[in-house]
Amino acid sequence: MVVLSQLALEPFSVIKTCKPIGLFSEIPVIDLTDPHAKTLIIKACEEFGFFKLVNHGVPMEVMTQLEALATNFFHLPQPEKDKAGPPDPFGYGNKKIGPNGDVGWVEYLLLNTNPQISSQKTFIFRENPQIFRSVVEDYIKAVKRMAFEVLELMADGLEIESRNVFSRLLRDDKSDSCFRLNHYPPCSELQALSGGNLIGGNLVGFGEHTDPQIISVLRSNNTSGLQICLKEGTWVSVPPDQTSFFINVGDALQVMTNGRFRSVKHRVLADPLKPRISMIFFGGPPLSEKIAPLPSLMAEGEGSLYKEFTWLEYKRSAYKSRLADYRLGLFEKTAGNDVVTSYFRKN
Repeated sequence: MVVLSQLALEPFSVIKTCKPIGLFSEIPVIDLTDPHAKTLIIKACEEFGFFKLVNHGVPMEVMTQLEALATNFFHLPQPEKDKAGPPDPFGYGNKKIGPNGDVGWVEYLLLNTNPQISSQKTFIFRENPQIFRSVVEDYIKAVKRMAFEVLELMADGLEIESRNVFSRLLRDDKSDSCFRLNHYPPCSELQALSGGNLIGGNLVGFGEHTDPQIISVLRSNNTSGLQICLKEGTWVSVPPDQTSFFINVGDALQVMTNGRFRSVKHRVLADPLKPRISMIFFGGPPLSEKIAPLPSLMAEGEGSLYKEFTWLEYKRSAYKSRLADYRLGLFEKTAGNDVVTSYFRKN
């Protein structure tokens, strides 16, 4: 996920891509209460960079309450929603994805999860802004606890002595984490045919990308649309499950594991009949945190695949890119990367 800004919807161009297949039945399912969860998580992160989490401990009423409030907000008249935008970077945005020409059939609220930073305009709603704030905070608190546990199980499964090696970055008071509510309105055939990013007759809600952060925690309503890209390049559709969470490995975690974990490429297609609401917690480290492969995960004689960089450097780099760009390529240990890394340190 990169920071978005609101602009008017522009004409789309047709995307050329491999034909996606139907719902994928082999998505790894991890039971958080399973004594073997840590081993299964490692396998899922290596093979897919993605898994479904069940028995996660987040109360269903917390999820459904936030979904209902988000639905109410996105159903407000456009002038009312616009009062919560444009994003700075937090707030309401519509259609425009980043500053580099990406567009999608989506509107969203991007919220900060750091209590040290306040963005009041996000809560300019017609009624009960404090209720909305309270529900969002309850949801984020519950999801953070779950994310900490998942990251610590990852460390256990990797046999890292300090089991908080990943989770401490999200627990930090200066953690650069954020939370996003996405709304993909139904897209009829007429709307799709009038112009758009088309894949198999569907309009692209959010184009293909990887998430730059450490980990992403996704929950959606029961509308399909999410797709992930397998290692061989095939796009598969993830069956929706409104009772569960889906965990994405992010770019930063791929670097910290020296490529052992895979940052999953994913996208969202709009449904022709049903709206899709998704809520994503993006767990990011502090801006000054140095990101590099962990020495304990490298075998004797194995070299680092990536140059060391700070999260701020990588965030700036990602913001300057297009969604589908391979952002980690700029920080791989290949010829010429010293110049690129030096550029991002200065800008």
